[in-house]
Amino acid sequence: MTKKKIELVTTDFKSTTQLTNNDLMTIQDGYNPYQNRNLSHPNTFTGALIHILKGSLGTGLLAVPRAFMNSGLLIGTVGTIVIGFICTYTIHLLVSASKKLCVDLKLPSLGFAETAEAVFENGPGALKKWSKEAKLFVDVSLTLTHFVGNAVYVVFISESMAKLIGAYHPPAQHWGQYFKLVILVLLIVFCQIRELKHLVPFSFVANVTMTLALVITGYYMVIDMVKVDPSERALATGLFGLPSFFCTVLFAMEGIGTIMPVENSMDQDKFIGCPGVLNVAMSCVVIFYTVIGFCGYYAFGDKTNAVITQNLPSGEILAQVVQAAISLAIFFTFMLQYYVPIDITWRRIAPHVPPERHDLVQIGWRTLTVTFIVGVAAAAGDHLGPLIDLMGAVFFSTLGLFVPSLLDILVHWKDWGAHNWVLVRDLMLIVFYLFGLVFGTYFAVMNFFE
Repeated sequence: MTKKKIELVTTDFKSTTQLTNNDLMTIQDGYNPYQNRNLSHPNTFTGALIHILKGSLGTGLLAVPRAFMNSGLLIGTVGTIVIGFICTYTIHLLVSASKKLCVDLKLPSLGFAETAEAVFENGPGALKKWSKEAKLFVDVSLTLTHFVGNAVYVVFISESMAKLIGAYHPPAQHWGQYFKLVILVLLIVFCQIRELKHLVPFSFVANVTMTLALVITGYYMVIDMVKVDPSERALATGLFGLPSFFCTVLFAMEGIGTIMPVENSMDQDKFIGCPGVLNVAMSCVVIFYTVIGFCGYYAFGDKTNAVITQNLPSGEILAQVVQAAISLAIFFTFMLQYYVPIDITWRRIAPHVPPERHDLVQIGWRTLTVTFIVGVAAAAGDHLGPLIDLMGAVFFSTLGLFVPSLLDILVHWKDWGAHNWVLVRDLMLIVFYLFGLVFGTYFAVMNFFE
């Protein structure tokens, strides 16, 4: 491969790290992307582990007990472990595809959308012309996933505020839509913060308040668990609850949007493998989600709400602290999650706007997108559970199951055969994705009208 060709590939795929002259001279057979990453502050094993845990242990954790209510204790426990394994495995497929393309194209790193573009560009001949569309599809999917995910946050905050203020003024329990208007005004202001480093203090506050809310919620769960007769809790609830269970756990656990940025921030090949960052992080995530889901459903049974904090007694001070803390934590988490889609969309808009109008257009674009997100939340009303299910069924299953499986098929397209286990494995994952997409979406939509 010539020097000119390498430079063209680097430009086309917009790798996050530029090749230096020394890098070009050292490109030989056995190219190691990690040795060619020019990182000012590379992530260590521990740093990458913390980022993955933070990306997966989010507000969805509070929704897992409802998933167990829809499946039962036994099915919920086994199912959470299985879904966790599948999520981990598909992330392995994505990272492996990215690494293979980096080696083949002599690039230090590729993002999620860039990986999709490179896979199509270097896949079967008929698909090469669709490489730009593949990148666009992933970018749009990531954007919509974060936008609608943030709409879940808005519903979450409004319901928590309604419960908190409703303890002192009962009519406020039905003011969810009015609280969304207040949230809209605040978000329009706070989401004008453009630099990620300026969000660090808000991230710290979100972490502290979320930890406080989880600790107090755990205290209430333990109190209620000791009062429960085990015979009152179902081990399995039937087939009709499985789509909702699947979608909720997938929504809670899937953090694939953060995977490639974290992997690309490492200068050592320790992300996948045993014991790699991914395996250690996802093992912790699966254990934590299983314990919280099991204990939450065991404590509150069939009265388990869409988020477990809604089960806490609204008249007690500790429970009110939880509602206030969780509202604050999710509000600031919104700002952090909002950074990803606004960065993706602005990079596409900016080249078409005169530099002197960048500030004005970006203010308008941020205001418009925040209004869109809150509008989705307002349309969902107080249907937090169905909105979570819809998120898991459509967005997280597409990005977390379908796209990695498809990319893996195309990466190994030259090895296809009638009994090729790679192809069979990936097709089974796509069938699993279709199950979640069709049935999860159907039941989520039906629950919106109940």
